Amino acid sequence: MKISEDIHNYYEKLVLQHFFKAKFDDKYDEDFIADLTCVVLNQLPTRYIRHEVDMAFYLPPSERFDMENKVKEAIAKALAFMHVSRKE
Repeated sequence: MKISEDIHNYYEKLVLQHFFKAKFDDKYDEDFIADLTCVVLNQLPTRYIRHEVDMAFYLPPSERFDMENKVKEAIAKALAFMHVSRKE
């Protein structure tokens, strides 16, 4: 078993989906996005899974909604932090 290939944090996928939808690649460079990703993920709990299908079948819609809201809040806080840090 290889943890990096077999097991991952589901929040990583949610964060990257949000970045894609918000077109962060067009707004920020790779270094900023890498730092932002770390700041965002450090605010979120971990939710380890092996297969995406596990989340599709076993995650209640209310929990999925809560997870998405946590991601949005963490991204907003991380962006504010990153922009303040870069101005100093």
